[in-house]
Amino acid sequence: MALPGPRRRPRPRAAAVALVALLAVAGPSGCGLVSGSPLTDDVKPGTVGRGLPLKDAQLTVTSKEFTENIILGQIMGLVFEAAGATVIDKTNVQGTIGAREAVRTGTADGMYEYTGTGWITHLGHVKPIPDMHEQWMAVRDADRANGIAWLPQARLNNTYALALNAANEKKYGVRNLSDVAALLKKDPDAVTLCLGNEFATRDDGLPGMAKKYGMKIPSANVRKMADGVVYTEVSQGRSCTFGAVATTDGRIKAMGLAVLADDKRFFPNYNAAPEMNAATMKKYPQIAALLAPVTKALDNTIAQQLNRKVDVYGEDPHEVAKDWLIKEGFIKEG
Repeated sequence: MALPGPRRRPRPRAAAVALVALLAVAGPSGCGLVSGSPLTDDVKPGTVGRGLPLKDAQLTVTSKEFTENIILGQIMGLVFEAAGATVIDKTNVQGTIGAREAVRTGTADGMYEYTGTGWITHLGHVKPIPDMHEQWMAVRDADRANGIAWLPQARLNNTYALALNAANEKKYGVRNLSDVAALLKKDPDAVTLCLGNEFATRDDGLPGMAKKYGMKIPSANVRKMADGVVYTEVSQGRSCTFGAVATTDGRIKAMGLAVLADDKRFFPNYNAAPEMNAATMKKYPQIAALLAPVTKALDNTIAQQLNRKVDVYGEDPHEVAKDWLIKEGFIKEG
């Protein structure tokens, strides 16, 4: 089970970053890490990292291979670097399980993971917890037994949603998924969907959504395609009216799409939070205070802005992360 709405892989910061993914080797989960490249930025503390609390520490950060998670991994690494640590960059790892196993086994010290992914994919639960904070607490408490320490979550919630273009939003007057269900009963031909293959089959995707909202969608009304193509098709509004998107994707705003409210709160919460190796946190408990204000600042608007810089404008994920941290005053250039 992957994170909702996987995005186009960005251009890596350097050849060594791309090499990390190529050097992945089989492990207990089928993925693993064997190499990485050091961060060599000339950065120093801003509002975080004063006094260099991680001086002489050697820490490794990792991430999955999609835009947002790479940016978050770079954010974590840069904060550690500004606080005095020597940081090894093992971001851009293919697959959810590989990055998770790196943190669990200590091959990496930390990453940003999503609460819904932790609860459903890694811990094996079927039913998500509707309240965001309660979902985070449940993951935090359950994962302790696996040697994983979850630090406080961000407001950033990269979950699923249905979206449509402005013309169709005005034409049909829909604002939430209950409106879509009502439109389906009134005018079945109006409800056509463009979906990624994964969303079409996942329990927290189309099957569950249709059940929750009482939607009986004719199979002829559903078009399956690569996730990235969904945004283009929905923005054009010809082959489908609605599309399944990830709520923090930068293409939503860039393409002028309107996201429909999940008024019955069906989709799980996928709030980003630092997922750390427990032994690392025992050795360096100061990490919690370093990451807390940075994580707190992350929300869906910020995520969309950062993701758009990479996915739409082709900027480097590392530089995007660095620019944001400097702009917010968390770190400074040396």
